[in-house]
Amino acid sequence: MNTKIYNIVAKRVSSYLLPLTSYLLIGCADLDQSSISSIDKDNFYQSESDIKVALNGVYQVLTDGSMNGPWNDELIFLNDLQSEYARRGTANSAAITEIGDFAITPTNAFVETAWLYRYKAINRANILIDKVQSNTTLAEQVRNNYVRSAKFLRALYYFDLVRLFGDVPLVLHDGEGEGEPRTSKDEVYQQIVEDLTEAEGITADFPKLSSEASSQAASGLLSKVYITWAQTDSEFSKAHQSELYQKAIDAANKVVLSGKYQLVNKFIDNWSLDKKEGPELIFTVEHKFGINRNVTGHCVFSTGFTNTKLPVIAAINNNLYYEFDANDQRRDASVTLRLFDPAKGEYFDFDRLRFRKYIDTLYMANESAPYISGQNTSSSVLRYAEVLLVKAEAENELNGPTPAAYEALNAIRRRAYWNPYANSQNQPADGTPLELSGLSKEQFRQAVQDERYREFVTEGNRWFDLKRWHILVKTIKEKVPADDLKYKNISTRNYYLPVPLTQIELNPKLEQNWGYAGETSGDPYAALGWK
Repeated sequence: MNTKIYNIVAKRVSSYLLPLTSYLLIGCADLDQSSISSIDKDNFYQSESDIKVALNGVYQVLTDGSMNGPWNDELIFLNDLQSEYARRGTANSAAITEIGDFAITPTNAFVETAWLYRYKAINRANILIDKVQSNTTLAEQVRNNYVRSAKFLRALYYFDLVRLFGDVPLVLHDGEGEGEPRTSKDEVYQQIVEDLTEAEGITADFPKLSSEASSQAASGLLSKVYITWAQTDSEFSKAHQSELYQKAIDAANKVVLSGKYQLVNKFIDNWSLDKKEGPELIFTVEHKFGINRNVTGHCVFSTGFTNTKLPVIAAINNNLYYEFDANDQRRDASVTLRLFDPAKGEYFDFDRLRFRKYIDTLYMANESAPYISGQNTSSSVLRYAEVLLVKAEAENELNGPTPAAYEALNAIRRRAYWNPYANSQNQPADGTPLELSGLSKEQFRQAVQDERYREFVTEGNRWFDLKRWHILVKTIKEKVPADDLKYKNISTRNYYLPVPLTQIELNPKLEQNWGYAGETSGDPYAALGWK
């Protein structure tokens, strides 16, 4: 990655700096089909094949853009790079440097595309929903499945937006949104819930892959939405927090009781090229080199086997490796200090740990392949493990550590300490009990947070978690060395990204988030007690 590449991206993205009403439906079909340069939205949507292409255009934005696509690498940068365990490495991109140093500006390329790409996808979804709902030639079930799939994706994009930026314009129909102010988080969350609730009606025969919207994916995402909404700062969420926690539990139980998913015995299988449809994967983004490659796979291993420089996404230090118990199989699947170098036929020891999940050793073993690997590896948007941890957390917040909460949390721990090679159950090496019991509500809360920390390294969750628990600044100050720019720059303003400057210039009604326009007083986050 270099400055030249990002300048090219910025120039191309500038073509999207238009009011929301100006977006056209531009997309592609399945991965193995040619791209479609443009679609006449007024004369399209006549047949099911038309609608399928349009729906694929909504999916396509998940990996839109060579570098900055939401699930090419953007959410890893905006989440894990804003965590206590990651830092910018050798990337000479100003955008990456800003993120890694907690020095983000309203002109940051990732901030801009985070906004633009999602609204492009939302407008595509809006057009599809309106057009298909009015199409009377399709069977009702077929029509409903396409509409509900589009609503699932619209909800996913809005869920990202409201967590990244806070209040954002809520646009539900093509031709709307221009010049509108930001909509309150509660209204955005309410729409997300409505869309996902309808998406739960997707019939079982419609999705064929984990990279397609399904009823269980909608329920699983709903559980995550409800628990996040319960922990926001709005008056509604405060007044209805117990109700939102209960709904998070109910949505998670729908996934659990479906019997469709289970934790895989071998944790690293969730990122294996030959196990892309594993039983733990509820919703994924499939990548294919040359079409929509997983750029994270490059960024975590861009240097190959060397200690002379760091990869694009580097570790702050090696502390994360040692924060895993030695018998926890997630350690060597998530981070590593040693990898086998197939070119030399021997192991290579790294001075600084490498993030492991997107390093594809099967690809590296191919003698004709370059050392940069992982670009065909699927991105996990939602795994069954997260549904269990959401259930455990919501149960505890609502009722304390109930038996149901313990069972969900301990299922995660049993898998973590399972030895898939010996087919036996290990115990923690530090002598602590495998199955937790007898904890207070506060101790159980910390246990859930600890398991999420170890479970979701480089899966685009960590910054979102620290934000919703209101411990972002506190955690950075505790874990990051005092001489690091992350430590020096972190402040409560980093609870949200800035609204892109280009969007404010287009629409002055879009007020900037606090802290990004030179404010030195009136901190709204400190007033809420956020640390």
